[in-house]
Amino acid sequence: MHHRVTEADTARALGSGEVPVLATPRLIAWLEAATVRAAAPYTGPDETTVGTAVRVRHLRATGVGGRVEVTAGPPAGGSGRRLTFAVRAVDAAGRLVAEGEIERAVVDRRRFLEGDL
Repeated sequence: MHHRVTEADTARALGSGEVPVLATPRLIAWLEAATVRAAAPYTGPDETTVGTAVRVRHLRATGVGGRVEVTAGPPAGGSGRRLTFAVRAVDAAGRLVAEGEIERAVVDRRRFLEGDL
């Protein structure tokens, strides 16, 4: 998934800092979206996944107009209904912007929404 950093994606706009660079919360949201896509083959028709843990290191600033590609590898580790994804973000020059892991749990959509976990 490719993203271009806009003013709305900056730390200043999201309140997570005072500078006009890609905000860590926005970066994590992009990485989580990549894990949702990567998890799709591991869910049944009445299932979805929900995020349960995020361990991400944001290593490099990306200014407004910069491009970032986010990826989530196939699940590695985890047990049963837990899926753990290695995630990465790189800029247009191929430099590492972020890396880490995001864990998702497979849930029955209806039961989850009814609060019957």
